Amino acid sequence: MTDEPIRRPRGPVALALFALLGLVLFSSFVALGTWQVKRLSWKRDLIARVDARVHATPVATPTPDQWPAITAESAEYRHVSLHGRFLHDRQTLVWTATDFGSGYWVMTPLQQDDGSIVLVNRGFAPADWCGAKRACPLGPVGETALTGLLRMSEPSGLLRSNDSARNSWYTRDVAAIAKARGLDRAAPFFVDEDAAPGTLDQGKPSWPQGGLTVTAFPNNHLSYLITWYALALLVLGAAIYVGRDEYRLRRTQPGPL
Repeated sequence: MTDEPIRRPRGPVALALFALLGLVLFSSFVALGTWQVKRLSWKRDLIARVDARVHATPVATPTPDQWPAITAESAEYRHVSLHGRFLHDRQTLVWTATDFGSGYWVMTPLQQDDGSIVLVNRGFAPADWCGAKRACPLGPVGETALTGLLRMSEPSGLLRSNDSARNSWYTRDVAAIAKARGLDRAAPFFVDEDAAPGTLDQGKPSWPQGGLTVTAFPNNHLSYLITWYALALLVLGAAIYVGRDEYRLRRTQPGPL
């Protein structure tokens, strides 16, 4: 019966490679964990900010002189009020999917009293809402007052791009829609209209159905940061184990072959 060969201590090159690999992994995991700490703080601030804005009393929509200062951080999800007349002949349908199924966001320009225009997402409507001839039912006519949530423009998607020539829209790109519809003095944002009272008809929603803005954001950053820091500790533990093992071998055996 042959005895198992005695394992010799590792040479300096092997130990240097192990040390370099361990340092890279440990530093990377710590950096990722620290990044998730910052993301966790950002997400908690976002959730608190959005919750406060969504449930606040509606304020006046930003005026044209305020538009250049509008940013997602300063204004998105602000509860606003508008007054004006809908331009139904310049309406745009943007493809989407909701809990009601696939269909469209009904984006209708609202010309305000000062002549400026704000795109209003009046809500979701199913794909067959306009019928085969695309004859969409008109919404409110004449002077209209409404409330909703201010939203920032959405750029064209990577997988499915907007095509104004074919009237195919997949994102609520305000600038592109305004250009395609010939809308002057259009705000750089749009407004998701609140759900109107009495929009349920015998338990069935009437279209378009407003008030569907998603304001619940997943927050998994705590579990992510725990995972990254745990991996960093595992690397550190492995380095300590290898170091102790090498120290033991060098005390009991001759150096590497």
